[in-house]
Amino acid sequence: MPRLQELQKEGESGRKKINEWTRRSTVVICLFQSYFWIRALSGGVLGGGGGLILDGYDTFAWHMVGTITMTAGTIFLMWIGEQIDAYGIGNGISLLIMAGILARMPQAGAELLQPAFEEGVGLGTDSGIEKLLLLSLIFVAVVFWVIMITQGQRRIPIQSAKHVRGRRVHGGQRQSLPLRVNQAGVMPIIFASSLLMIPMFLFQQLNQYFASPVWGPLADAFGSGGRGFVYNVSYVGLIYFFCYFWTAITFNPRDMASNLKDYGSFVPGYRPGERTAAFLEQVMVRITYVGAAFLALVAIIPTIIATAMGIPFLIASFYGGTGLLIVVSVALDFVQKIDSHLVMRNYPGLLEGES
Repeated sequence: MPRLQELQKEGESGRKKINEWTRRSTVVICLFQSYFWIRALSGGVLGGGGGLILDGYDTFAWHMVGTITMTAGTIFLMWIGEQIDAYGIGNGISLLIMAGILARMPQAGAELLQPAFEEGVGLGTDSGIEKLLLLSLIFVAVVFWVIMITQGQRRIPIQSAKHVRGRRVHGGQRQSLPLRVNQAGVMPIIFASSLLMIPMFLFQQLNQYFASPVWGPLADAFGSGGRGFVYNVSYVGLIYFFCYFWTAITFNPRDMASNLKDYGSFVPGYRPGERTAAFLEQVMVRITYVGAAFLALVAIIPTIIATAMGIPFLIASFYGGTGLLIVVSVALDFVQKIDSHLVMRNYPGLLEGES
């Protein structure tokens, strides 16, 4: 949006205006999303059968009270995140989300180890030692792979032009322009999973008000805990779409090529300006395809592990999906911010050895 671009270029005042618009949009989105969640809880969409709300309270007035309560709680958490940004290390909302995800780990660990305490650890059983070792190795491998792809970059070589100032020659150095493989981060998975709630809710309502043999199977195809074939295919397709959509919003090759030209730098073999912008766009399209494949695979790994190894989905969710990506990315960014603060104050960083 041209108006947002102009505000972004105005500096601190423009960012404050954008943040104000973001807060207002958050309230509107929370009102709609909270209402859909309350309706889903009352209609049994998320309960696996009957609704989770008692019949005496399943009224429109109670739905409105629940919607306002959930929206107020979300705004309160947003305010806490902003306070962490202002007086803490930053990434307040992300830290709160990561804390909520990690808070489920003890429950998942207890659910995984409970059969071992009740039935003992024996070979070939549901709580066999070989199964626990395999799950541990898979978890370490998936976390290592997610960190590697999250930190992965495609470095574009850049040559700075030489210029003479007085009797000295400046410039002429070779540097690199890093382009992240996973430029979109975790946003495509969040968008895809949120949108896939709409057809499930829609087909549930159509099946409730218009009895037909069509709506029920469609609702089950997009429901059932997100483990069906139709759901996963739609999930992967939406992840690819939102990867390119989010990258197109956040990455502007024309502006980047213009900045390189203004600073007297260029990509060897490509003329500054349109040729450089076209080259950067081509590279980003290719690496975004790899990043989208990575996100799609991470998103469906919990379903594969839960189905293949017969473990609860709560445990399998820690082997991929949105939760693992958020925890890894926020943890990496948190460590880097602490390291930068230590280095700025002349202390040895966390990522460096003691001198």
